[in-house]
Amino acid sequence: MLLLAQAPPPSLAANYSPSPERALRLRSKSSSRAVIGTASAASKPAAAASSRAGHQRKQVASVANPLVKHCVKLRLSAAYRRSCRRLLLVGLAPILEMCRFELDAIDFLLLLDGVEVPEVLREFSGDVVFVSAAVMKKVSGMQSVDSTEAIAVLHMPRYFCDLGSHEDGDSLHGLFNHPKRILVLDGIQDPGNLGTLIRSACAFKWDGVFLLPACCDPFNEKALRAARGASLQLPIVSGTWHDLHALMTKYDMKMMAGHPESSSDASKGIHSLSKELADSLLNESLCLVLGSEGNGLSSETLQACELVNIPMEGGASFFPPLFPGKFEYSHPREVMAPG
Repeated sequence: MLLLAQAPPPSLAANYSPSPERALRLRSKSSSRAVIGTASAASKPAAAASSRAGHQRKQVASVANPLVKHCVKLRLSAAYRRSCRRLLLVGLAPILEMCRFELDAIDFLLLLDGVEVPEVLREFSGDVVFVSAAVMKKVSGMQSVDSTEAIAVLHMPRYFCDLGSHEDGDSLHGLFNHPKRILVLDGIQDPGNLGTLIRSACAFKWDGVFLLPACCDPFNEKALRAARGASLQLPIVSGTWHDLHALMTKYDMKMMAGHPESSSDASKGIHSLSKELADSLLNESLCLVLGSEGNGLSSETLQACELVNIPMEGGASFFPPLFPGKFEYSHPREVMAPG
């Protein structure tokens, strides 16, 4: 039985490739090529291009190189990432995982000197930049490069919309076409938790994720690692309660929030999740709000949403809506998982 899952938008499903071995037809944008060109001219020794494996091969040895500064800023600044529409991904395994879902995602690839281009990336047609250990440490923010042989600069997913920047509410229509299930995150600050929730929403085939203020950036390096590619598949919108209310009104969506029954800050009754409640929501369009790790739900969420919890033995209550089977409940898989 289906409570919290719907098929993903057709445009997303069409971009999914289940095989990591599929040839990667990756392209670079002119703006990033300009950055690399500047970096190459500034590096010492001078950048050397090679036609080996069909790549434009360059070398960067100095941590003062403009390319290095650009990459470090991408790692550290969410505002810079959004202004450039670029993000940084550290580590070969996460890079290959991302490439399964977005074949054109890589802007350019940084490899540690002496490392061969991985077989699965041999058809990558963009720039490969070979960097010194000092540069790799600077860009990655790690003290050792033993497990860091590759870093990629990726295009920010076209399914990401920041309503607090240059975007407007009309752009939501292109991301959400009569959505049935949207996960709303209210002040989630741990990037690992945020990435895991995005990955779980994707696994349950939700239509998207809406980030309320005080959430950490979904393209933080730790969030990207935890999402394991889901950040490139699922529409993610960052906005305010005003924006969310407009979305809810437009698509006539019901608002519910996970909340422990024992909490003293609940100003109204809390429903316990049951098969009857799940059945009643089966054909409803639903926004489900989860609160922050420390503070729980915001006052706006408490006022706007119906509250629901999952009772547990011993009188406790918990609401892990994306993790069926990890708590005692009579019908967890019927209620929570896709049918």
